[in-house]
Order: sequence, then C-alpha cells, then structure tokens
Amino acid sequence: MSGAGYLASPWPGEDGTPDRRQTPRSGAGLNLQEGETLECVTRNTLLSTMTVLGAPGEVYLLTHSALRAKLGMATTACVEQIDPHTLKTIHRSPRLRGGPMWPGGMAIHRNGGIYTVYGRYLHRLTRSCALRGFLRLPVDAPYNSFVILDNGLIVTKNLSTTSKARLCVVDPETLTLACPDTECPEASIARLSASGNTVYVVGVRSIFRYHWDETRARLRLDSDWRFDYIGESGQSYGWDVVLDGHHAWFMDNGEHRYVTSMIGAGVAKTPNRLIRVSLSDATDHHILPICGLAGGSITNPPLIDIQRNIVIAYDSANRYLQAWRFAPDACTLTPLWSKSAFGCASHMILYPDTGEMVINDYRHRGEEVVVLQIETGAEIARVRSGGLTQGVVFPSTGWGRDFYWSSMGRLARVSVAPASHHIGVASA
Repeated sequence: MSGAGYLASPWPGEDGTPDRRQTPRSGAGLNLQEGETLECVTRNTLLSTMTVLGAPGEVYLLTHSALRAKLGMATTACVEQIDPHTLKTIHRSPRLRGGPMWPGGMAIHRNGGIYTVYGRYLHRLTRSCALRGFLRLPVDAPYNSFVILDNGLIVTKNLSTTSKARLCVVDPETLTLACPDTECPEASIARLSASGNTVYVVGVRSIFRYHWDETRARLRLDSDWRFDYIGESGQSYGWDVVLDGHHAWFMDNGEHRYVTSMIGAGVAKTPNRLIRVSLSDATDHHILPICGLAGGSITNPPLIDIQRNIVIAYDSANRYLQAWRFAPDACTLTPLWSKSAFGCASHMILYPDTGEMVINDYRHRGEEVVVLQIETGAEIARVRSGGLTQGVVFPSTGWGRDFYWSSMGRLARVSVAPASHHIGVASA
C-alpha cells in the first residue's frame, strides 16, 4: 500500500491512501457481533467534504461554503479539529481563500502539517488549525484535491471539462512550485491517484500516468501506458481510479445532474461500466456493464478487496450494486452478488481483516449508512445518519469501533453499540 508521504495514521488523507483503496492503513474492523447495532451522533455542517485522522484521538474536518458561488462570488473553506466523540469543535482555522467552488481535499503530510487544496488555493495549517502559509495556484479554476507522492511532493490538478488539464507540483516546505506546470493530453474531471512517485490521471476519454523524474525534477508522461476507454462508445467521462498494485479500476458515465441525490441523475443514455487496466500493460484491459440499465451514472470510484479478489461497482443513477470475484490475473470476473433498489453513491470504507464494507443507501428521502459483508452482500447493520442529501463525498475510519460519515450538510460519527442505544445530535 502506498502513502509514504503521509503521516503514519490510520486515515491521513481522502480514501485512506493515494491509491484510493478506501482501506485503513492500521487498526481493526468494526467486528460487529450478534445483537450489536450501530448508533450515531450527528451535527450540521456548512458543506462537509471529509475527515482525516492525525495522532491518536485527533480528527479533522474539512468544510466549505457554496452559497456565494451561486451569486458568482468567491468561496472559502475551513478546517476544524473536532472532538472524536461529540464532534464539537476544538480548534478552527480562519476562513481559507478558495475562489471558484468545488469540494476540495485535505491530508496530513509526514512532516506533520495539514494541507488543503480548495478552489485555486493550497494552504498549510498546524495541527491546531493555525495558518502557516498558502499558495495561489496558477489556473483560475477549482483544483480537484491532491495526492502526496512518496517523496513528499504534492501534486494537484485543475478541474477541466474541455481544455487540457494541468498538473501542478508543489514543494510542501516552501509552498512554491517544484517545476513548471505539466499539460495533460486532454481534459480531466476525476481526482488524481498515485502509487509511489507515479501519478494516474483519468481524462475525459483515456487514462494515463506520469512518473516523477528526480534527475530532471519534473513529471514525465509514460508514453507506453495509456488506454482510450471511451473509443467509439456514447459513454461520458470516468471518475477516480483505484490502484490495487497490479491493476487500475474505475467507472465511466460520470456526467450527471446531482442536486440532492444521484438517483435518475445520469446524462448519457447508455449503461455505465466498470473498467480494468493492467498497470504493466495498458493493452490488457477489461470493460463490462455494471447492470446494463440505460442512463447509468456514478461520481466516485469502485471498491477493491485484494485479499479476497472482490471488486464492488455500482450504478448510482439506477440504484444498483454489483460484486464480482476476479481471477488472480483479473482477466475473468464472475458475478458474486448484487443488490437492486440500493442507493449507493459515496466513497466507501473496507475493513480487510473482517471483510466489512461501509456504504450508503439513500431511500425514503434520507440517507442511511450500512455495513455489508463483502463476500456475501449480507447486511450486518444500518443506521440513519440524518442527512437529507445523498452523500457523494468521503468517510473515514475512527479511533475505535467507529467511523465518520460526511454527507454535505451533515457529519455523523457512527459507532458500534448495544441495540437499545439511539441516535444523538451534537451542536454545530
């Protein structure tokens, strides 16, 4: 598992690690037993994007404003250190400059600093959320979060739909550009992923990668590794890619009309698809429909269990969840289980030791968070988190038998408890 540039905590950045396996780097699973249930404490937020973990007991929350964007005005972000149980604020940063709005990203670097990318700004904060410095990024557009390479450099990318995307490499200590911007061969909406000192980019029609060239101090395009996943199809662009050490996995038909949920929000008339590309040979790839229903769409990555050789993909627009078992070479995928009328859309959590996966289910005009057994799809427990919108952002593990769930205007701490316990609400 990559991530040497991050603080050694169970969940120091979005999706846990820059390869987006959505798996904690340390710690045990929930290990839900017969008779145990889930309970949650919630609080309202402006727009919560993610939580990350620092030293034992440290939990940080990233939020941002949005109303100003609707008025054509610059938006801001904020980082809070929150109480790991009550969710109340311990420390709060000043409002962080952003400009154009898009949910940003946050991670704790191995140097101990907290870094955020939101809008067109990168900020560095102390662990008590005091501002240490910032960098105004080159393109006047929102930047779509960032990854930290194993060498400690920060790589970010502007969100682009038509013009070619630009990769920006930042020195974390000086907050200056480590090299000139690198122009990608096409536009890109998806967030970056990384393994070691290699950055993976899902463009609007192909996936490609860049290696950090230490000698020349720049990113170098791998001209031998690229796959056009759109081809002659009527699909729309792909979202974030998961790297399992041998293969890259992602889904397409990422264009959508999300407002409060992904249900029925697909734009392309075609079914959305799961895509696999070998990391050693891009000509070794596999594409298959997730459920075959028209108007399929997603906004996030699949989930890969490398211990059990299971991949989880979904169609958020059509409320469908599908699991496959894949052969060691991943060339053969066998359907394992599926769920229809299941409103999943968010990033997930996988506990590899127990085989528990955490996922959302949007129904009855509200969001519920569910723990499933990844090998069978059996439901172990669920709880209503209180969110009125369907979450499409980032959860994280907690410090015990608990995790944190962000769903835009609501943050929840979900924990294992006896069946007699009830949901609580904390003040914002």
